[in-house]
Amino acid sequence: MKKIILVLVFLSVFLIQPIFSQVDTVEAKYAVTDTHNFKVTLFDTDDLFEITLKFDLNAYKNAKSDTTFFDAILTYFNNEADSVTKKIKVRARGNIRRTGICDFPPLMLNFKMKDSGGAEFSGINKLKIVPYCKIGYEDYVLREYLVYKLYNVLTNYSLRVRLFRITYINSVKGKKPLTQYGFAIEPFSLLEKRTKTKELVYSTISQRIIQPEMLDKMAIFNYMIGNTDWSVPIKHNVLLLTQAQNPPTNNNLIVAYDFDYAGLVNTDYAVPYETLPIKTVRERLYMAVCRSEATFKNELAEFIEKKDEFYRVINDFPYLSARSKKDMITYLDGFFLGINKRNTLVKQLLSDCIWFETQANLRER
Repeated sequence: MKKIILVLVFLSVFLIQPIFSQVDTVEAKYAVTDTHNFKVTLFDTDDLFEITLKFDLNAYKNAKSDTTFFDAILTYFNNEADSVTKKIKVRARGNIRRTGICDFPPLMLNFKMKDSGGAEFSGINKLKIVPYCKIGYEDYVLREYLVYKLYNVLTNYSLRVRLFRITYINSVKGKKPLTQYGFAIEPFSLLEKRTKTKELVYSTISQRIIQPEMLDKMAIFNYMIGNTDWSVPIKHNVLLLTQAQNPPTNNNLIVAYDFDYAGLVNTDYAVPYETLPIKTVRERLYMAVCRSEATFKNELAEFIEKKDEFYRVINDFPYLSARSKKDMITYLDGFFLGINKRNTLVKQLLSDCIWFETQANLRER
């Protein structure tokens, strides 16, 4: 019954707007860009960052609105004797997690233009936070955080993240504080600045305008983690970048994000889109254009080279249970075991890409 309800949610979203569109809006009097022209240091370390957020949790969870802003107080410590308090605004963001899945929607923190300087949040105007979805779902937050860290190992063209431990204080009296893990996602504009790129804005986009090596790397990574929740033509969970003012037709860059539907994260609410030839998100499916067998072998060589570092990111992470670490490693084993003398994985990629191109000829994904 739960899966049926979720499929209905997906279909309703698809009919209203292209597959899970995640356009965020911000009040005019607050930030209109993600970052100021200050040095941003928030993502320069993997240290756990503890903060406190105080606002009307009841109203926030009941509204689940991406246009309603709530006054909030953010507090954190530079050291044991030095605390920082900022008045900010928060709102809900996202789509499925906001409207159909989570008791507590993803957050957008909005800093006042004049108050974004100083210490950890220097230079940041607005910041996406992935918090707990429901009580007892913290494991999923940590797993998704680790997927971003795996992506960082593979390429600098990826969004950085910072792990938070957030204490939520309800401004309504009588409610006990709640402390949960969450993580912040690097603003798109900071990624652009860091990589000397600009977001590519076209009305229609095909995978074929993307630099082949970049597309292959991103698509194989999504295959490795079991993620099919992405699309180039409608720019769903991908960011397209260009390094030139007038980009060439096939030399643009791509960055994936939003991995809660990946098999490696394995949330209990994740189901594949109904048109895909898989039944669960733990099944892998390659969703990009075909290359030669030699090209796929060459692209997989980088994944083999990074394997130990991928595993180390998971095994050395101190905040995830041993059971969850084992599950994630076992799932990755399923990918790497296919890289063998029989070319099992290459053959699977070739088979999947033929299916994908057949579907793309009917309707470009």
